[in-house]
Amino acid sequence: MPRRTVRSTVPKRLVRAAVAARRRAYAPYSKFAVGAAVLAADGTVFTGCNVENASYGLSVCAERVAILTAVAAGRRRLRAATTPCGACRQVMDEFGVETVILAPAGRTPAAVPLRELLPLPFAKRALRGRPRHAGL
Repeated sequence: MPRRTVRSTVPKRLVRAAVAARRRAYAPYSKFAVGAAVLAADGTVFTGCNVENASYGLSVCAERVAILTAVAAGRRRLRAATTPCGACRQVMDEFGVETVILAPAGRTPAAVPLRELLPLPFAKRALRGRPRHAGL
């Protein structure tokens, strides 16, 4: 599916929300603040910011914070999200994100189908028929 220029209010609303969330980022190590926003199926926008940790592996990216905030609020169907990293693309697939809003600084936002950014996600169906193990 080709990229399309976005002129509706939803992408602009997501970009504004992501920019505002970026101001709350905790990035003392990289100094690279990131904000993200996701749109739930009911129209609610949830935001997140990156939260770094001295042990880099414990850091969390903005997109996952936004998605997990939506899930914590009871939303399990998401429709759109701002620019994600690779790991976040997989998390977006889990919760049904269909459209990603790419919003490079100083350029017009563009809507891209998640399938274009993540053509072969590891999906729940890959786990069907596999034995379930109880945690120890």
